[in-house]
Amino acid sequence: MSTVVGEMDQHDDHHHHAPSGVTRWLFTTNHKDIGSMYLWFSFIMFLVGGSMAMVIRAELFQPGLQLVDPHFFNQMTTVHGLIMVFGAVMPAFTGLANWMIPMMIGAPDMALPRMNNWSFWILPFAFAILLASLFMEGGGPAFGWTFYAPLSTTYSSDSTALFVFSVHIMGISSIMGAINVIVTIMNMRAPGMTYMKMPLFVWSWFITAFLLIAVMPVLAGAVTMVLTDKYFGTSFFDAAGGGDPVMFQHIFWFFGHPEVYIMILPSFGIVSAIIPAFARKPLFGYASMVYATAAIAGLSFLVWAHHMFTTGMPVFAELFFMYCTMLISVPTGVKVFNWVATMWRGSITFETPMLFSLAFVILFTIGGFSGLMLAITPVDFQYHDTYFVVAHFHYVLVSGAIFSIMAAAYFWLPKWTGHMYDEGLAKLHFWASLISVNVLFFPMHFAGLAGMPRRIPDYSIQFADINQIVSIGGFAFGLSQLIFLWVVIKCVKGGEKAPAKPWEGAEGLEWTVPSPAPYHTFDTPPDTSKTPPEAQDHG
Repeated sequence: MSTVVGEMDQHDDHHHHAPSGVTRWLFTTNHKDIGSMYLWFSFIMFLVGGSMAMVIRAELFQPGLQLVDPHFFNQMTTVHGLIMVFGAVMPAFTGLANWMIPMMIGAPDMALPRMNNWSFWILPFAFAILLASLFMEGGGPAFGWTFYAPLSTTYSSDSTALFVFSVHIMGISSIMGAINVIVTIMNMRAPGMTYMKMPLFVWSWFITAFLLIAVMPVLAGAVTMVLTDKYFGTSFFDAAGGGDPVMFQHIFWFFGHPEVYIMILPSFGIVSAIIPAFARKPLFGYASMVYATAAIAGLSFLVWAHHMFTTGMPVFAELFFMYCTMLISVPTGVKVFNWVATMWRGSITFETPMLFSLAFVILFTIGGFSGLMLAITPVDFQYHDTYFVVAHFHYVLVSGAIFSIMAAAYFWLPKWTGHMYDEGLAKLHFWASLISVNVLFFPMHFAGLAGMPRRIPDYSIQFADINQIVSIGGFAFGLSQLIFLWVVIKCVKGGEKAPAKPWEGAEGLEWTVPSPAPYHTFDTPPDTSKTPPEAQDHG
């Protein structure tokens, strides 16, 4: 009887290979469909947030007020940050998780497929609400993506309620996505796949999901207190009513610092999959990579006030947060050394995923070094709220997180589409992005050290030349992403047929299924009793 049922199921699959029309996307519970929707959504948000960055850079091309009024400029910096963090980087990682985690652990789908559908479909509404607030009387949020009180309470526009609501929806989506990842990984690994045999991308997402569940409610609490302070007469952050505006910063950054690790840990997993594939060697130090990721996640809860060195904290607190911040660079350094050791004496080839991964390792490390500078309390008094900080976090988020997402897209596109992408155009995208991203962000370090404050629409005349260079880099980087869009569309539409394993050195279950990956994979769990190469040195 079971054989007959199995045959019926297979027969069913052929009939319902993938439902067509718009309802397929609205009602789908398939992890591949949902992953694709997350990825497309995040790319659209990347272009929207990028266009806001273009407004910022156009205004700053010359000193003086040129194109937009200061209030609108502040709306651009605020919404650019919110969209890039919650709309571009995080949904892209969630899309990669949806697509790849079930295939990597040999599961037929995510554990909670209907919740998966909902966690995606509430996101477009969240961002529609956020973007709609820009068109309201008094404008949209203009208090920075960190929405410090009293800027977000006493002095904010009437549309702040919409900002709060949209952040709540984003948080709900993130929590549901994280629960889904955890349940899937804990319950649906193929027989023989122990925790220490999981690919590092799976490990990094497993740990990230716990971070999300821990800190998203803190963000929800912070925005709710902003809401009640503004509209319902509470005084959480108002000293006149017995509250404390600095308390807002503690609550926000207790969410915000684990959040920035949420935006980089999946990158570490991606790069840990790609570098061994193109070095044709097992990843060096698999177990130490797992422990380092967990150490970063744990320490991320002990560093939040390094964003607040200038708020007048007790010296003991400043010392504590300075040392903890120094300490968190150690497991990160372990990872960098492991990636370098993986490449050491490997047979390396430089396809586009590897180029983006190499750029990631080098440029993320530069961002890490400027982070260590910012960690030193006495000198942070000089760096704080200058363009040096902007340079730092864009090195780790653009040439870090975004580059790793692009590496992942090129690495898995053949598996997703069944076609090889255009390697020449992809390399053009890489070199254009690499050069422009450094022209865009490297000079910001110098502007910041010379005293240029962040979040200003106008600046002192001595910063004119450097801002012109930065803006040119910015426009070039923005335009370069249109090459990426073209490569992806071209790859989806056709091209050289991709084999099941397009990369010679790639290892893992996702390369055992055909390209393009069938709508349903691993209905029967695969046998994973053989140790995957990346775990061999551990056993």
